[in-house]
Amino acid sequence: MEIAGFAPRGLRAASDRPPQKADQIYEKLRHAIVRLAMVPGAAISEKELCAHYGVSRTPVREALKRLVDEDLVDMFPHSGTYVSKISYEVAEEGFVIRRALEIETVRRAVAFVDDADIARLDGLIASMRVILQREALTDYIEVDDAFHGTIAAISRYPRMWKFINLVKSHLDRMRQLSAPVPGHLAEVTEQHAAIVRALERRNADQAELAMKIHLDASFAVMSAMYEDGRYFRRKSP
Repeated sequence: MEIAGFAPRGLRAASDRPPQKADQIYEKLRHAIVRLAMVPGAAISEKELCAHYGVSRTPVREALKRLVDEDLVDMFPHSGTYVSKISYEVAEEGFVIRRALEIETVRRAVAFVDDADIARLDGLIASMRVILQREALTDYIEVDDAFHGTIAAISRYPRMWKFINLVKSHLDRMRQLSAPVPGHLAEVTEQHAAIVRALERRNADQAELAMKIHLDASFAVMSAMYEDGRYFRRKSP
């Protein structure tokens, strides 16, 4: 089982307290699953994870249990442990929650945004354009999240973005699948720019509309990924 982007040496250097090791393993595995470095349906070996991180089974099991609770890992007695397939229903629920909360944060951000905030958001958009030029599409979601998290911080509701992150893990996997769709991320980047220009004008209605257009259009592209049945659970009847 290959896990991309890991630095086990750093984990081994951490405190020997099992809870801290479990937290770090959980974060690494969650990141790998959400970013599709561990693909939906892939088998997970506790033994290999223990060897990879140089730990006993206890922190590995604790980390996996948390991922089971988030519906990112499936454990089947006497059968095995697997990265869960993407649930469209859970992703759609995450989208609905995210949309409602982000509309509130962007409207509220209008009351607090200053020129330094606009410059910071424009800097993130510039980074997105560099990523597109380099065709490093797997890096885009990190800057995308930083953009939306910054708007939440400007709104003085920084915990809002933390909550959104908890409910969008299945949605994020769909975001990653949609990244290679021709022209999609270029359009997303221009939608981000429209949000910033509305914030710059201190126009709450325009900022809300720009956010709605962005989130709705992105989800429409992501929803088309469901046709690739390899990575998705079938929808409930």
